[in-house]
Amino acid sequence: MTSNVPAIELRGLHKSFGDNEVLKGVDLKVRSRDVVCVIGASGSGKSTLLRCVNRLEDPTDGQVLIDGIDITHPDCDLDLVRQRIGMVFQQFNLFPHLKVIDNVTLAQRRVLGRSADEAREVAMARLERVGLAEKASSFPAQLSGGQQQRVAIARALAMDPEMMLFDEATSALDPELVGEVLDVMRTLASEGMTMLVVTHEMGFARRVADQVVFMDQGVICEQGPPDQVLESPSTPRLQQFLKQVLEH
Repeated sequence: MTSNVPAIELRGLHKSFGDNEVLKGVDLKVRSRDVVCVIGASGSGKSTLLRCVNRLEDPTDGQVLIDGIDITHPDCDLDLVRQRIGMVFQQFNLFPHLKVIDNVTLAQRRVLGRSADEAREVAMARLERVGLAEKASSFPAQLSGGQQQRVAIARALAMDPEMMLFDEATSALDPELVGEVLDVMRTLASEGMTMLVVTHEMGFARRVADQVVFMDQGVICEQGPPDQVLESPSTPRLQQFLKQVLEH
């Protein structure tokens, strides 16, 4: 990968569900090692955009490029490219009948073909990274929501991704548990992980993002450095959105 090729590039991205056009020609570049936070009201297309990045949703039109590879091309080895991309969802999606360690080793063994011993060694290292090595033998139901989300992050990191997608990773958490997940995300950012983050945590976006993208009704209305977008919004729609968020 050369430095002038974006880690993620969206070109003219459209996505419709029936007659509902959710994305209306989105262009976006995320440079390697950058953190880009996507903000906007519910229904603005943020999560759909993120899901198109790793083809959980198939775009209606346009291109998605990962390290210059067009993953919307029919000849693309999508599974191979997906191995570069970790994703953390709003819901933790842990297997409730499996212990934490088994949740973190399962995809390593099945997708990457790692031995049980190697997968376990990697899993313990990633659990240590998110501060949960001592919970390896616990079941998800024995953990708090924040701990479960940190396990989900460890599971994604165990696949050694080059970039991470976060879809409202803290929105299902009680307020007092949000900080522990954001701390892990901040650490990843400081270590140079490329991150595309859909979030309503304005403080996180202000402190960690290299770029903030504001979406409204399926298009990008504003984007730029956090100081510019969050402190000096130029469009009435973003001014209104920030006012509502800060009042809330």
